[in-house]
Amino acid sequence: MPISPARVAACEILLRIEREDSYSSELLHSPQYDKLTSADHGLATELVMGVLRWRSLLDARIAAHSSHKLARYDLEVLTALRLAAYQLTFLDRVPSHAAVNESVDLVKRARKRSAVPFVNALLRKLAAEKLDRPEISTADAANLSESSAHPQWLVDRWIHAFGFEPTRNICQYDQQPPETSIRLSNPSQENDLNSDAVTLAPGRLLASARRVLSGNITQTPSFRSGNAIIQDEASQLVALLVGRGASVLDCCAAPGGKTRILAQQNPNAAVIAVELHPHRARMLRKLVTEANIRILAADVRHLPLQSRFDRVLVDVPCSGTGTLARNPEIKWRLRPGDAGDLADLQQKQIAILTAAMQHVAPGGRLVYSTCSLEPEENQPVIEQALAVETAFRLVNGRDELERLRAENQLIWPDLDSLLSGPYLRTIPGVHPCDGFFAAILERL
Repeated sequence: MPISPARVAACEILLRIEREDSYSSELLHSPQYDKLTSADHGLATELVMGVLRWRSLLDARIAAHSSHKLARYDLEVLTALRLAAYQLTFLDRVPSHAAVNESVDLVKRARKRSAVPFVNALLRKLAAEKLDRPEISTADAANLSESSAHPQWLVDRWIHAFGFEPTRNICQYDQQPPETSIRLSNPSQENDLNSDAVTLAPGRLLASARRVLSGNITQTPSFRSGNAIIQDEASQLVALLVGRGASVLDCCAAPGGKTRILAQQNPNAAVIAVELHPHRARMLRKLVTEANIRILAADVRHLPLQSRFDRVLVDVPCSGTGTLARNPEIKWRLRPGDAGDLADLQQKQIAILTAAMQHVAPGGRLVYSTCSLEPEENQPVIEQALAVETAFRLVNGRDELERLRAENQLIWPDLDSLLSGPYLRTIPGVHPCDGFFAAILERL
Protein backbone atom coordinates (compact mmCIF):
# COMPACT_ATOMS: atom_id res chain seq x y z
CA MET A 1 0.00 0.00 0.00
CA PRO A 2 1.21 3.57 -0.66
CA ILE A 3 2.45 5.70 2.21
CA SER A 4 -0.18 8.09 3.53
CA PRO A 5 0.12 11.62 2.06
CA ALA A 6 0.27 13.05 5.60
CA ARG A 7 3.38 11.06 6.53
CA VAL A 8 5.09 11.83 3.21
CA ALA A 9 4.40 15.54 3.71
CA ALA A 10 5.59 15.45 7.33
CA CYS A 11 8.82 13.72 6.35
CA GLU A 12 9.49 16.18 3.52
CA ILE A 13 8.85 19.17 5.77
CA LEU A 14 11.06 17.89 8.58
CA LEU A 15 13.89 17.27 6.12
CA ARG A 16 13.60 20.79 4.70
CA ILE A 17 13.58 22.29 8.20
CA GLU A 18 16.87 20.51 8.93
CA ARG A 19 18.55 21.17 5.60
CA GLU A 20 17.35 24.66 4.76
CA ASP A 21 16.70 26.25 8.17
CA SER A 22 13.09 26.63 7.03
CA TYR A 23 10.22 27.22 9.43
CA SER A 24 7.53 24.64 10.07
CA SER A 25 4.66 27.14 10.09
CA GLU A 26 5.60 28.48 6.66
CA LEU A 27 6.12 25.06 5.09
CA LEU A 28 2.90 23.58 6.47
CA HIS A 29 0.93 26.40 4.84
CA SER A 30 2.88 26.51 1.59
CA PRO A 31 0.99 25.95 -1.71
CA GLN A 32 2.79 22.63 -2.15
CA TYR A 33 0.51 21.07 0.48
CA ASP A 34 -2.76 22.79 -0.42
CA LYS A 35 -4.08 19.59 -2.04
CA LEU A 36 -3.90 17.61 1.19
CA THR A 37 -7.29 16.78 2.61
CA SER A 38 -8.21 18.49 5.86
CA ALA A 39 -7.58 15.23 7.74
CA ASP A 40 -4.19 14.66 6.09
CA HIS A 41 -3.12 18.25 6.69
CA GLY A 42 -4.13 17.92 10.32
CA LEU A 43 -2.11 14.74 10.74
CA ALA A 44 0.90 16.21 8.92
CA THR A 45 0.77 19.23 11.24
CA GLU A 46 0.51 17.00 14.31
CA LEU A 47 3.50 14.91 13.19
CA VAL A 48 5.74 17.83 12.24
CA MET A 49 5.06 19.90 15.33
CA GLY A 50 5.12 16.88 17.62
CA VAL A 51 8.50 15.67 16.37
CA LEU A 52 9.94 19.17 16.68
CA ARG A 53 8.55 19.75 20.17
CA TRP A 54 9.72 16.42 21.57
CA ARG A 55 12.83 15.75 19.48
CA SER A 56 15.32 15.21 22.30
CA LEU A 57 12.99 12.82 24.13
CA LEU A 58 12.32 10.87 20.92
CA ASP A 59 16.04 10.69 20.21
CA ALA A 60 16.69 9.33 23.69
CA ARG A 61 14.13 6.58 23.18
CA ILE A 62 15.58 5.70 19.77
CA ALA A 63 19.14 5.72 21.15
CA ALA A 64 18.16 3.30 23.92
CA HIS A 65 17.56 0.62 21.26
CA SER A 66 20.47 1.44 18.99
CA SER A 67 24.11 0.39 19.11
CA HIS A 68 25.11 3.41 17.02
CA LYS A 69 25.16 7.09 17.87
CA LEU A 70 22.35 9.00 16.22
CA ALA A 71 24.83 11.33 14.54
CA ARG A 72 25.85 8.42 12.30
CA TYR A 73 22.36 8.00 10.82
CA ASP A 74 21.41 9.48 7.48
CA LEU A 75 18.96 12.32 8.06
CA GLU A 76 16.22 10.52 6.11
CA VAL A 77 16.58 7.47 8.37
CA LEU A 78 16.62 9.48 11.59
CA THR A 79 13.58 11.48 10.48
CA ALA A 80 11.61 8.30 9.75
CA LEU A 81 12.59 6.93 13.17
CA ARG A 82 11.50 10.11 14.92
CA LEU A 83 8.15 10.09 13.13
CA ALA A 84 7.47 6.52 14.24
CA ALA A 85 8.67 7.16 17.80
CA TYR A 86 6.37 10.18 18.09
CA GLN A 87 3.35 8.22 16.88
CA LEU A 88 4.10 5.28 19.18
CA THR A 89 4.47 7.60 22.18
CA PHE A 90 1.77 10.21 21.64
CA LEU A 91 -0.85 9.10 19.11
CA ASP A 92 -3.04 6.45 20.71
CA ARG A 93 -5.38 6.30 17.71
CA VAL A 94 -2.60 5.36 15.28
CA PRO A 95 -2.07 1.56 15.18
CA SER A 96 1.50 0.57 16.03
CA HIS A 97 1.86 -1.45 12.83
CA ALA A 98 0.89 1.60 10.74
CA ALA A 99 3.47 3.81 12.48
CA VAL A 100 6.18 1.16 12.04
CA ASN A 101 5.39 0.04 8.50
CA GLU A 102 4.99 3.50 7.04
CA SER A 103 8.25 4.73 8.56
CA VAL A 104 9.99 1.68 7.08
CA ASP A 105 8.40 2.60 3.75
CA LEU A 106 9.64 6.19 4.13
CA VAL A 107 13.18 4.80 4.41
CA LYS A 108 12.64 2.77 1.25
CA ARG A 109 11.20 5.85 -0.48
CA ALA A 110 14.37 7.76 0.42
CA ARG A 111 16.40 4.99 -1.28
CA LYS A 112 18.09 3.99 1.97
CA ARG A 113 17.27 0.29 1.56
CA SER A 114 20.40 -0.87 3.37
CA ALA A 115 18.94 0.70 6.53
CA VAL A 116 15.53 -0.98 6.19
CA PRO A 117 16.26 -4.11 8.32
CA PHE A 118 17.80 -2.04 11.09
CA VAL A 119 14.91 0.48 11.09
CA ASN A 120 12.32 -2.29 11.05
CA ALA A 121 13.96 -4.12 13.97
CA LEU A 122 14.44 -0.99 16.06
CA LEU A 123 10.87 0.21 15.57
CA ARG A 124 9.44 -3.19 16.44
CA LYS A 125 11.36 -3.01 19.72
CA LEU A 126 9.88 0.43 20.37
CA ALA A 127 6.39 -0.80 19.48
CA ALA A 128 6.72 -3.73 21.88
CA GLU A 129 7.73 -1.40 24.69
CA LYS A 130 5.06 0.62 26.48
CA LEU A 131 6.07 4.21 25.67
CA ASP A 132 4.40 6.40 28.24
CA ARG A 133 3.74 10.04 27.54
CA PRO A 134 6.25 12.14 29.46
CA GLU A 135 5.27 14.00 32.59
CA ILE A 136 7.17 17.23 32.96
CA SER A 137 9.27 17.02 36.11
CA THR A 138 9.99 20.09 38.19
CA ALA A 139 12.47 18.52 40.57
CA ASP A 140 15.34 20.65 39.28
CA ALA A 141 16.64 22.30 36.12
CA ALA A 142 18.09 19.08 34.70
CA ASN A 143 14.85 17.15 35.14
CA LEU A 144 12.80 20.03 33.79
CA SER A 145 15.02 20.20 30.73
CA GLU A 146 14.95 16.47 30.01
CA SER A 147 11.26 15.88 30.65
CA SER A 148 10.11 18.97 28.71
CA ALA A 149 12.49 18.42 25.77
CA HIS A 150 14.26 21.77 26.11
CA PRO A 151 18.04 22.24 25.91
CA GLN A 152 19.32 22.59 29.47
CA TRP A 153 21.51 25.58 28.68
CA LEU A 154 18.38 27.41 27.54
CA VAL A 155 16.45 26.37 30.65
CA ASP A 156 19.36 27.56 32.82
CA ARG A 157 19.31 30.97 31.10
CA TRP A 158 15.59 31.39 31.70
CA ILE A 159 15.85 30.38 35.34
CA HIS A 160 18.53 33.04 35.77
CA ALA A 161 16.39 35.65 34.00
CA PHE A 162 12.88 34.84 35.29
CA GLY A 163 13.14 32.30 38.12
CA PHE A 164 12.30 28.61 38.27
CA GLU A 165 8.49 28.80 38.35
CA PRO A 166 8.11 31.05 35.28
CA THR A 167 10.62 28.83 33.46
CA ARG A 168 8.52 25.77 34.28
CA ASN A 169 5.52 27.61 32.85
CA ILE A 170 7.45 28.46 29.68
CA CYS A 171 8.52 24.85 29.14
CA GLN A 172 5.03 23.48 29.71
CA TYR A 173 3.48 26.09 27.40
CA ASP A 174 5.98 25.35 24.64
CA GLN A 175 5.02 21.66 24.58
CA GLN A 176 1.33 22.24 23.84
CA PRO A 177 -0.29 23.44 20.61
CA PRO A 178 -1.08 27.09 21.35
CA GLU A 179 -4.54 28.49 20.88
CA THR A 180 -5.17 30.10 17.51
CA SER A 181 -5.78 33.80 18.03
CA ILE A 182 -7.14 36.02 15.30
CA ARG A 183 -7.86 39.65 14.63
CA LEU A 184 -10.87 40.65 12.54
CA SER A 185 -10.76 43.66 10.24
CA ASN A 186 -14.46 44.17 10.99
CA PRO A 187 -16.49 42.75 13.91
CA SER A 188 -19.17 41.66 11.44
CA GLN A 189 -16.76 39.02 10.16
CA GLU A 190 -17.49 37.03 13.30
CA ASN A 191 -20.97 36.19 11.99
CA ASP A 192 -19.47 35.09 8.68
CA LEU A 193 -17.03 32.78 10.45
CA ASN A 194 -19.82 31.30 12.56
CA SER A 195 -21.66 30.55 9.32
CA ASP A 196 -18.52 28.76 8.09
CA ALA A 197 -18.56 26.42 11.12
CA VAL A 198 -15.80 28.28 12.97
CA THR A 199 -16.52 28.69 16.67
CA LEU A 200 -14.90 31.69 18.34
CA ALA A 201 -14.36 32.83 21.91
CA PRO A 202 -13.30 36.23 23.26
CA GLY A 203 -9.61 37.05 23.45
CA ARG A 204 -7.77 36.66 26.74
CA LEU A 205 -5.65 39.83 26.55
CA LEU A 206 -7.53 42.04 24.10
CA ALA A 207 -11.18 42.85 23.52
CA SER A 208 -10.62 42.95 19.75
CA ALA A 209 -9.00 39.50 19.60
CA ARG A 210 -10.83 36.21 19.13
CA ARG A 211 -9.76 32.63 19.84
CA VAL A 212 -10.65 29.78 17.49
CA LEU A 213 -12.26 26.97 19.49
CA SER A 214 -13.19 24.77 16.54
CA GLY A 215 -13.30 24.78 12.75
CA ASN A 216 -10.66 25.43 10.11
CA ILE A 217 -10.13 29.18 9.93
CA THR A 218 -7.71 28.90 7.00
CA GLN A 219 -10.41 27.41 4.73
CA THR A 220 -12.86 30.28 5.18
CA PRO A 221 -13.54 33.18 2.78
CA SER A 222 -12.83 35.61 5.63
CA PHE A 223 -9.31 34.25 6.03
CA ARG A 224 -8.63 34.04 2.30
CA SER A 225 -9.77 37.63 1.79
CA GLY A 226 -7.55 38.86 4.61
CA ASN A 227 -10.44 39.94 6.83
CA ALA A 228 -9.47 37.41 9.52
CA ILE A 229 -5.77 37.34 10.36
CA ILE A 230 -4.08 34.71 12.55
CA GLN A 231 -1.98 36.69 15.01
CA ASP A 232 -0.85 36.04 18.57
CA GLU A 233 -2.46 38.36 21.12
CA ALA A 234 0.89 39.64 22.42
CA SER A 235 1.84 40.59 18.86
CA GLN A 236 -1.45 42.46 18.54
CA LEU A 237 -0.80 44.20 21.86
CA VAL A 238 2.61 45.46 20.71
CA ALA A 239 1.03 47.10 17.67
CA LEU A 240 -1.65 48.73 19.82
CA LEU A 241 1.06 50.23 22.04
CA VAL A 242 2.20 52.36 19.10
CA GLY A 243 -0.90 54.53 19.47
CA ARG A 244 -2.12 57.19 17.07
CA GLY A 245 -0.45 59.80 14.92
CA ALA A 246 -0.70 61.62 11.60
CA SER A 247 2.19 59.63 10.12
CA VAL A 248 3.40 56.12 10.95
CA LEU A 249 6.55 54.16 10.07
CA ASP A 250 6.74 50.36 10.41
CA CYS A 251 10.42 49.49 10.10
CA CYS A 252 10.48 45.67 9.80
CA ALA A 253 7.01 45.10 8.48
CA ALA A 254 6.67 41.57 7.05
CA PRO A 255 4.55 39.51 7.38
CA GLY A 256 2.28 42.50 8.02
CA GLY A 257 0.01 41.67 10.97
CA LYS A 258 1.21 44.63 13.01
CA THR A 259 1.23 46.85 9.89
CA ARG A 260 -2.47 46.25 9.38
CA ILE A 261 -3.24 47.15 12.99
CA LEU A 262 -1.26 50.39 12.63
CA ALA A 263 -3.24 51.25 9.49
CA GLN A 264 -6.59 50.38 11.06
CA GLN A 265 -5.80 52.32 14.25
CA ASN A 266 -4.71 55.31 12.16
CA PRO A 267 -7.10 55.33 9.16
CA ASN A 268 -6.30 58.93 8.23
CA ALA A 269 -2.53 58.56 8.58
CA ALA A 270 0.04 57.75 5.93
CA VAL A 271 1.64 54.43 6.97
CA ILE A 272 5.03 53.55 5.46
CA ALA A 273 5.84 49.82 5.80
CA VAL A 274 9.51 49.00 5.25
CA GLU A 275 10.80 45.49 4.52
CA LEU A 276 14.43 44.63 3.81
CA HIS A 277 13.94 41.58 1.61
CA PRO A 278 12.27 42.19 -1.79
CA HIS A 279 10.46 38.83 -1.83
CA ARG A 280 8.97 39.53 1.59
CA ALA A 281 8.00 43.02 0.46
CA ARG A 282 6.17 41.46 -2.50
CA MET A 283 4.38 39.10 -0.12
CA LEU A 284 3.48 42.08 2.06
CA ARG A 285 1.87 43.82 -0.92
CA LYS A 286 -0.41 40.81 -1.40
CA LEU A 287 -1.37 40.45 2.25
CA VAL A 288 -1.78 44.08 3.31
CA THR A 289 -4.55 45.83 1.39
CA GLU A 290 -5.37 48.91 3.48
CA ALA A 291 -5.42 51.98 1.25
CA ASN A 292 -3.30 54.14 3.58
CA ILE A 293 -0.27 51.82 3.50
CA ARG A 294 2.74 52.36 1.25
CA ILE A 295 5.24 49.49 1.10
CA LEU A 296 8.93 50.14 0.63
CA ALA A 297 11.64 47.53 0.06
CA ALA A 298 14.65 49.06 1.83
CA ASP A 299 17.15 48.71 4.66
CA VAL A 300 15.99 50.71 7.69
CA ARG A 301 19.64 51.44 8.48
CA HIS A 302 19.87 53.35 5.18
CA LEU A 303 16.31 54.47 4.69
CA PRO A 304 15.79 56.61 1.55
CA LEU A 305 13.39 58.94 3.38
CA GLN A 306 13.91 62.35 4.89
CA SER A 307 10.52 62.38 6.62
CA ARG A 308 9.94 62.17 10.34
CA PHE A 309 7.00 60.33 11.80
CA ASP A 310 4.70 60.71 14.78
CA ARG A 311 4.72 56.99 15.48
CA VAL A 312 7.38 54.39 14.65
CA LEU A 313 7.37 50.63 15.21
CA VAL A 314 10.69 48.77 15.28
CA ASP A 315 9.87 45.06 15.60
CA VAL A 316 13.41 43.83 15.01
CA PRO A 317 14.68 40.45 13.78
CA CYS A 318 15.45 38.35 16.85
CA SER A 319 16.14 34.83 18.09
CA GLY A 320 12.40 34.16 18.49
CA THR A 321 12.67 32.18 21.72
CA GLY A 322 9.35 33.60 22.88
CA THR A 323 7.60 31.70 20.07
CA LEU A 324 8.79 28.12 20.65
CA ALA A 325 5.23 26.81 21.00
CA ARG A 326 4.71 27.85 17.36
CA ASN A 327 8.28 27.50 16.13
CA PRO A 328 9.82 24.62 18.13
CA GLU A 329 12.63 24.13 15.60
CA ILE A 330 14.27 27.27 16.99
CA LYS A 331 15.31 25.56 20.23
CA TRP A 332 17.30 22.94 18.30
CA ARG A 333 19.04 25.51 16.09
CA LEU A 334 20.39 27.56 18.98
CA ARG A 335 23.55 26.28 20.64
CA PRO A 336 25.15 26.90 24.06
CA GLY A 337 27.85 28.92 22.35
CA ASP A 338 25.29 31.21 20.75
CA ALA A 339 26.02 33.99 23.21
CA GLY A 340 28.33 35.27 20.48
CA ASP A 341 25.53 35.04 17.95
CA LEU A 342 23.22 36.85 20.36
CA ALA A 343 25.86 39.56 20.71
CA ASP A 344 25.99 39.91 16.91
CA LEU A 345 22.21 40.02 16.79
CA GLN A 346 22.20 42.65 19.52
CA GLN A 347 24.53 44.89 17.51
CA LYS A 348 22.23 44.58 14.50
CA GLN A 349 19.23 45.43 16.66
CA ILE A 350 20.98 48.50 18.07
CA ALA A 351 21.88 49.64 14.56
CA ILE A 352 18.28 49.24 13.35
CA LEU A 353 16.88 50.98 16.42
CA THR A 354 19.24 53.96 16.36
CA ALA A 355 18.64 54.42 12.61
CA ALA A 356 14.87 54.35 13.15
CA MET A 357 15.18 56.92 15.95
CA GLN A 358 16.39 59.44 13.38
CA HIS A 359 12.94 59.32 11.78
CA VAL A 360 10.92 60.15 14.90
CA ALA A 361 9.39 63.64 14.92
CA PRO A 362 9.74 65.88 18.00
CA GLY A 363 7.17 64.70 20.51
CA GLY A 364 6.77 61.50 18.54
CA ARG A 365 7.09 57.98 19.90
CA LEU A 366 8.85 54.78 18.91
CA VAL A 367 8.04 51.24 20.07
CA TYR A 368 10.91 48.73 20.02
CA SER A 369 9.90 45.08 20.28
CA THR A 370 11.15 41.52 20.02
CA CYS A 371 9.59 38.07 20.41
CA SER A 372 12.68 36.94 22.32
CA LEU A 373 13.07 35.86 25.95
CA GLU A 374 16.82 36.48 25.86
CA PRO A 375 17.97 39.51 27.91
CA GLU A 376 20.66 40.52 25.39
CA GLU A 377 18.02 41.41 22.81
CA ASN A 378 15.86 43.56 25.02
CA GLN A 379 16.70 45.99 27.83
CA PRO A 380 20.43 46.34 27.01
CA VAL A 381 19.52 47.33 23.43
CA ILE A 382 17.36 50.15 24.77
CA GLU A 383 19.99 51.28 27.26
CA GLN A 384 22.73 51.41 24.64
CA ALA A 385 20.52 53.26 22.16
CA LEU A 386 19.49 55.85 24.76
CA ALA A 387 23.13 56.38 25.70
CA VAL A 388 23.79 57.46 22.11
CA GLU A 389 20.49 59.17 21.25
CA THR A 390 20.13 61.51 24.22
CA ALA A 391 17.15 63.38 22.73
CA PHE A 392 14.88 60.50 23.76
CA ARG A 393 13.32 59.41 27.04
CA LEU A 394 11.97 56.03 28.09
CA VAL A 395 8.19 56.07 28.61
CA ASN A 396 6.72 53.96 31.40
CA GLY A 397 4.84 51.14 29.72
CA ARG A 398 2.26 51.12 32.50
CA ASP A 399 0.91 54.46 31.23
CA GLU A 400 0.19 52.99 27.82
CA LEU A 401 -1.31 49.80 29.21
CA GLU A 402 -3.62 51.88 31.38
CA ARG A 403 -4.58 53.90 28.28
CA LEU A 404 -5.48 50.71 26.44
CA ARG A 405 -7.48 49.50 29.42
CA ALA A 406 -9.32 52.84 29.67
CA GLU A 407 -10.16 52.52 25.95
CA ASN A 408 -11.55 49.01 26.66
CA GLN A 409 -8.94 47.46 24.39
CA LEU A 410 -6.86 45.67 27.05
CA ILE A 411 -8.90 43.22 29.14
CA TRP A 412 -6.12 41.32 30.96
CA PRO A 413 -6.77 42.11 34.64
CA ASP A 414 -3.23 42.02 36.05
CA LEU A 415 -1.20 44.90 34.60
CA ASP A 416 1.69 44.25 36.96
CA SER A 417 2.28 40.83 35.42
CA LEU A 418 2.68 42.43 31.96
CA LEU A 419 5.45 44.74 33.13
CA SER A 420 9.13 44.40 33.89
CA GLY A 421 9.97 47.83 35.22
CA PRO A 422 8.97 50.28 32.47
CA TYR A 423 8.90 47.55 29.79
CA LEU A 424 6.16 45.30 28.45
CA ARG A 425 7.14 41.66 29.10
CA THR A 426 4.86 38.72 28.26
CA ILE A 427 5.97 35.23 29.28
CA PRO A 428 4.51 32.09 27.68
CA GLY A 429 2.64 30.06 30.27
CA VAL A 430 2.48 32.98 32.67
CA HIS A 431 0.43 34.72 29.98
CA PRO A 432 -1.69 32.96 27.32
CA CYS A 433 0.47 34.13 24.44
CA ASP A 434 3.94 34.30 22.94
CA GLY A 435 6.82 35.94 24.80
CA PHE A 436 7.24 39.57 23.75
CA PHE A 437 9.29 42.50 24.98
CA ALA A 438 8.47 46.12 24.16
CA ALA A 439 9.88 49.52 25.10
CA ILE A 440 8.37 52.92 24.32
CA LEU A 441 10.71 55.82 23.53
CA GLU A 442 9.70 59.45 23.08
CA ARG A 443 11.67 62.20 21.32
CA LEU A 444 11.87 65.27 23.53
